[in-house]
Amino acid sequence: MNALADFYQNLGLALSLLVIATFIMAGLVKGVIGLGLPTVAMGLLGLAMAPSQAAALLIIPATLTNVWQLAFGGHLKGLIKRLWPLLLMIFLGTAVGTLSIGMAGGHWVVRGLGAALLLYALSGLLLPTLQVNPRHEPWLGPLCGLITGVITSATGVFVIPAVPYLQALGLQRDELVQALGLSFTVSTLALAGGLFWRGALGSGELTASLLVLIPAMLGMGFGQWLRQRISAVLFKRVFFIGLGALGAHLLISG
Repeated sequence: MNALADFYQNLGLALSLLVIATFIMAGLVKGVIGLGLPTVAMGLLGLAMAPSQAAALLIIPATLTNVWQLAFGGHLKGLIKRLWPLLLMIFLGTAVGTLSIGMAGGHWVVRGLGAALLLYALSGLLLPTLQVNPRHEPWLGPLCGLITGVITSATGVFVIPAVPYLQALGLQRDELVQALGLSFTVSTLALAGGLFWRGALGSGELTASLLVLIPAMLGMGFGQWLRQRISAVLFKRVFFIGLGALGAHLLISG
């Protein structure tokens, strides 16, 4: 408890409130629609800190919530067999991007984060439900994984194009939720490895990440409660509109 108080005291009041509110909101979104914790966290924290700092904060909350998500559903073995090319290329793409790009914290990284958020929001709002022909999976899956990995290494956002690709596979609801958890877990671990390689993830950053798990879990619990009481379609629409506005702001002002 003392470590928790010291952590938020060192941040300062304004930034502490932003961090707490961000992870409550990110956890709420995750609880309602099964994704969005890193995306919301990176987007909001990107307003006040370097992307590498924001990415380090989300490692433990993202990892634990994603492992929980992938562990339940009963389809894990089949999904790994089907999706391993995508997962492998996400990991390799993140590694290559970390070595060649990394999160330098410059304006172009902030703008890249904004572009990734805006693209994701527009795809969720405007694009119809796509369908991937099974014969295209052997090349399209690895390609999407590679692009996702590179974007992850530069922005900390690992939804583009992995999430639209997974949504287009025609998976059942439980399979899709578990597949998203699997993809996000690999992305988070790869991102953690990249941050560690760059020296941006040490014991101090891991401790801070552990401490923000508390507001994230509170938000996720409330989101799961809320999911039973509101329209998921309405919530997704509001979520994508807000995410698009945030992405546009980062893209313009970064």
